Amino acid sequence: MLKIPRLFRFSASITCIMFLIVAASIATAQEKGDDLRAKVQNPISSLISLPFKFTFDYGAPNGEASFLNIQPVYPVTVGDWNLVSRAIIPLIDSPGETRLPDIPNPVPGDGATGLGDINYSLFFSPVKYDKWIWGAGGSITFPTATDDQLGSDKWSAGPTAVALSQPKWGSMGMLLRHLWSFAGEDARADVNQSLIEPFLNYNLPKGWYLITDLIITANWEAPSGQRWTVPLGGGVGKLFKIGSQAMNARVEAYYNIEKPDAAPDWQWGFTIQFLFPK
Repeated sequence: MLKIPRLFRFSASITCIMFLIVAASIATAQEKGDDLRAKVQNPISSLISLPFKFTFDYGAPNGEASFLNIQPVYPVTVGDWNLVSRAIIPLIDSPGETRLPDIPNPVPGDGATGLGDINYSLFFSPVKYDKWIWGAGGSITFPTATDDQLGSDKWSAGPTAVALSQPKWGSMGMLLRHLWSFAGEDARADVNQSLIEPFLNYNLPKGWYLITDLIITANWEAPSGQRWTVPLGGGVGKLFKIGSQAMNARVEAYYNIEKPDAAPDWQWGFTIQFLFPK
């Protein structure tokens, strides 16, 4: 039987190389591309999209780990408001105790592969805005993990919000979220977790852009000195088309300048995103 880790590494390498070659060789119309690029860089825009985010962790005491987050985004306009649904569906392969932004209290073990806890967020954002685009709403995490090592065994919920500005050179903004557990397995630790996600995009010619997207987390149930995960890094991306299908691809790498002892030292990953402009 083919093991998942090999499958992750093989598919990641081939897919990354393929999409980078395609991205570099297919030109996007500049006017439409700039408009679409602005929507892609806005997490609460009126753009339906289906991103597949591959991430690979290195340097943790328990070895390497691989993740595939499927993150569909579906906006609906109701009157003067956009209602933007965002989901994170994680598929995980970990050799031991897992450390993910959405898994604040995993249990130790000898490794697991499967589905993690699914998170869903709903943002309310005004259709009309001035210089700043903003949205706010609620977020809930479901205990859907197929193994105790891959999830919290808790139902968790809390507020989430995002604000961003899009000057001519790109985009800058921040997404915030906090989750508290309210039900689930009593034997597992409570969830009390903050997520702070500042992001910056600098646009280049022909659909290219530079990006930094820092997923900073704080697990307030952990001992002092083991609470924060703070990465530093960035990457490059490109908007392009395959036939009539609009696509976005990006490659990034981050080093954790602050982390719990069990967390990885660094990670790299790439995202393949299918875009469906209205």
